[in-house]
Amino acid sequence: MSLAEDVLNAAKAKSIRIATAESCTGGMVFAALTDIAGSSAVMERGFITYTNDAKIEMLGVSPDTLDAVGAVSEEVAAEMANGALKHSKADVAVSITGIAGPGGSEFKPEGRVCFGIKSKTETLTETVEFGALGRKNVRVAAQNHALSMLKTALSKL
Repeated sequence: MSLAEDVLNAAKAKSIRIATAESCTGGMVFAALTDIAGSSAVMERGFITYTNDAKIEMLGVSPDTLDAVGAVSEEVAAEMANGALKHSKADVAVSITGIAGPGGSEFKPEGRVCFGIKSKTETLTETVEFGALGRKNVRVAAQNHALSMLKTALSKL
C-alpha cells in the first residue's frame, strides 16, 4: 500500500477531510491523493499558490510575514496551512513552500522546503533540507514528506 493510500484510509476511518496549500510542489500532494479511487470521500480542496500574491489573495498570508521572513519559511508555511483550513471545509490542511531548484541562495539553499500542518487543535511546522537533488527529486521528496506528515497528524486526530 502506498503512503497516499495510507493517508486516505486514515482520513476515511475518521471522516476527516483534507485540504492542501502547495507552492513548490504545484499540486503534487493533492494529485497523489486524488489519483486513488475513492479520494473524493476525504479530499476537500487544494490551493496552488506559487506566487506571493497568490499566497496573500487565496490563503490570507500576511504581506508583512512575507516581507520579514520570505516565502520559504516556517512562518509562511504555518499561515498557508491556516489559510487553507480557514478557506475550506477541511478538518486538516498541509502546506508546502520551498526552493526546488535550480538555484537558491546562501541563506535559502536549493532543496530547503518548509511544511505546515494545521488542524482545529494545533499547528505544526518544520523545515527539511533535502539538498540539491535536482528540481524533480526535491519536489517528489517534498510530496512524500508532506504525505508522511499528514499520516502522522491523522493518527493524532
